[in-house]
Amino acid sequence: MGPGRLSWSLLLRCRRAAAALGAPRCRPVPARPLSAAAPLRAPLRPPGTGGGAPENGAAGAGGDEEGEEEDEAALEELLGPSPLAPGPGAQRIAIVHPAVKWGPQKSPLTTAELQIAEAVALVDTLQNWTVLDKTIVRTRNPNKKFVFGKGNFQVLTEKIKKLPHLTAVFLNVERISSLTKKELEGAWGVQVFDRYTVVLHIFRCNARTKEAKLQVALAEIPLLRSNLKNEASQRDQQRGGSRYIMGSGETFLETQNRVLKERELKIRNALEKLRRKRALLRTQRKKCEFPMVSVMGYTNCGKTTLIKALTGEAGLQPRDQLFATLDITAHAGYLPSRMAVIYVDTIGFLTDLPHNLVESFSATLEEVAYSDLIVHVRDITHPETALQKATVLSVLRNLNLPSHLLDSVIEVHNKVDLIERYKPAEENALAVSALHGHGLEELKQEIEKKILTATGKKILTVNINLEGPQLSWLYKEATVQEVDVMPEEGTARVKVIIGNSAFGRYRNLFPSSKIFIS
Repeated sequence: MGPGRLSWSLLLRCRRAAAALGAPRCRPVPARPLSAAAPLRAPLRPPGTGGGAPENGAAGAGGDEEGEEEDEAALEELLGPSPLAPGPGAQRIAIVHPAVKWGPQKSPLTTAELQIAEAVALVDTLQNWTVLDKTIVRTRNPNKKFVFGKGNFQVLTEKIKKLPHLTAVFLNVERISSLTKKELEGAWGVQVFDRYTVVLHIFRCNARTKEAKLQVALAEIPLLRSNLKNEASQRDQQRGGSRYIMGSGETFLETQNRVLKERELKIRNALEKLRRKRALLRTQRKKCEFPMVSVMGYTNCGKTTLIKALTGEAGLQPRDQLFATLDITAHAGYLPSRMAVIYVDTIGFLTDLPHNLVESFSATLEEVAYSDLIVHVRDITHPETALQKATVLSVLRNLNLPSHLLDSVIEVHNKVDLIERYKPAEENALAVSALHGHGLEELKQEIEKKILTATGKKILTVNINLEGPQLSWLYKEATVQEVDVMPEEGTARVKVIIGNSAFGRYRNLFPSSKIFIS
């Protein structure tokens, strides 16, 4: 039996295991124009009703199918048009960056010019969104009502009102309150977006699977809740009369809050179902004993390009834009010993990414905790590469990952082809050009070394008697890499990857077998 056939068979099994990480796609839904707080629809069915267990055997045949259909219908309702999504038309944006003069809010690792450049990149990611103007305005405290001092705010307002065909202002701060948003929109006469809103819309546009779309819907809840309070306050001021809805005993705010809580509960329950399904697939994948390597990094650092270079998977099409990868994707590849591994492409990170947004994608990021190894990819050519590294490490620490996983992270300095004679300053960092293939073999060797340590596996070559049960036992209990048959002797040299416990059992069962440790 030749090694070629075994290798292709192994890779096929590995790709099937990688495919198990995916989720079925759902059809895209059209966006709805942005509303300050569009009223939420009440649930189609009262809570607690739906597909229960059949009462008799005859009804049981179609019970599961009916339950699945109802689950799908409820899921489609949750994945409906977002009341927060900007309309599908073109947006002409003015970017305003509040530059903090001094104090704890001023980052030592970046500049206002680099921060506004990243804001421009965010807008450029969105189709039909154009940057009309960009301005840096100094401020002492960006958290106050109008963000800027009176004089600067007046000058800024005059400038914004003179911009032709402006549709929105992107205020480059993590989050603004509903009150500040209302005041700024009143002063400037256009919509005002913060980083939370813009990044959430990018996520919304790039979400492909049901899980990603549900996580986007969950991330919208804090915004809906904030806008709801503002809407309720406006209604009270306008009506001046009864705050209760048609004698129901509930105010508008109470009714909408109840509907919002029910929606949040449904989204979390739907995500929990998908999480359980993912756990089942993870168990199935574990039975195949394929190591998993999570490839992480700042958005647009070249993660997908690196995975394509490591696996040779032609179907991977990296895109030069922020948050091109939102759903977890898995790809099979080989290490130097012919060990098959699964590389997992994960969501990119961003500075000042709101906590609620990261929390909403915990279902996706939790897959990282079950990895055998993390590869941290850095765009070493980026002027903010030190800040980007700090951002990624901060997110990793907040994921409550096992200490051994954090301690074994491989740091990859990507895009070194753009820097002449580059040498990493950090100890143990590997210089790589994913685009041109530079440094890939060294990276594969380092991945293999750490995978073997993390999984407790060994690479062995054993001499076996073809008439004995050793070969079938090895196929069952280990990963057979190559079989070199010597027919004249009735023996074979078998290269395997085997775990510690299985290796101990093999030595006890076949004490006379010759073993060579690679």
